[in-house]
Amino acid sequence: MRIVVVGAGAWGTAFAHLLARHDHEVTLAARDPELARVIDATGENPRYHPGIQLGVAGATIEEAPVAGADLVCVAVPSRVFGQVVAALPGRAPVLSLSKGLDPTTGARLSALVTGRPVAVLSGPNFATEVVAGKPFASVVASTDRDLGERLQHALISGTFRVYLNTDVLGVELCGAAKNVMALAAGVVDGLELGDNAKAAMLTRGLAEMSRLGKVAGARQETFSGLAGMGDLVVTGWSQLSRNRREGELIARGADATTAATTIGSTVESLTTAPALARLASRLGVDLPITDAVSRVLGGEEPGDLIVDLMARPPSEE
Repeated sequence: MRIVVVGAGAWGTAFAHLLARHDHEVTLAARDPELARVIDATGENPRYHPGIQLGVAGATIEEAPVAGADLVCVAVPSRVFGQVVAALPGRAPVLSLSKGLDPTTGARLSALVTGRPVAVLSGPNFATEVVAGKPFASVVASTDRDLGERLQHALISGTFRVYLNTDVLGVELCGAAKNVMALAAGVVDGLELGDNAKAAMLTRGLAEMSRLGKVAGARQETFSGLAGMGDLVVTGWSQLSRNRREGELIARGADATTAATTIGSTVESLTTAPALARLASRLGVDLPITDAVSRVLGGEEPGDLIVDLMARPPSEE
């Protein structure tokens, strides 16, 4: 397949490398013209995964051969996703690699893709491990089953297990909400409250995600799969997780902006938490962890997050 990957960050670069290893013809499109030139000239991305020969061409987003592509993969922050897909020429299917909600409208990202087929890739897939060739698994979600099956066959390999899912709503809610829960888990780490507390936070976080999904109309089994529990576990526990690290740094005294600057890459939970809270409010769903994270990002003390959650009235699981 002729594939353009839009977004030359850590994940976009790793996914472009994965596609090239599968013998696809890949162009990695960067916003920065100088970075695009270096990628094209050297076959490496010096900002992310330096020293790795990617096997791809480089181009700016404006110059990439999108109009003639068989597939366009979009790996950009959720805050610019709508703007990027609206400017794409041609009618090639879009595979969204981004996880979040549009911060202005609260819309799921696939809903911002119009006039062309769309699918979503989600699951536990840290870029560093993908580049290293370590085995991983994800789901491809699309209401277009033919597209989903074509993508499954184009992506699956001895190191990458791909499952089909038609519950696009559930998969995207999982991808957005798990980052918020990971920030809460990071607060537990930063406050040194222990593994018992962290396990409780993530477990109740999964219950919160499932509750939102049920009211929104998603399938409950999606939340126990790779896009839900799988991604939540790795994002909430791994030292590689930017969202977990954000919560840890905030709990140790940094404000949200300073913590994100220290991390140096997009931290999706910063815009997703308030968007998710607004969605829950519209649907009448109680999301205590999401609400607490939103308040912490608004400047409340991280320790208050734990106090408030522990002080909630007794209830059934």
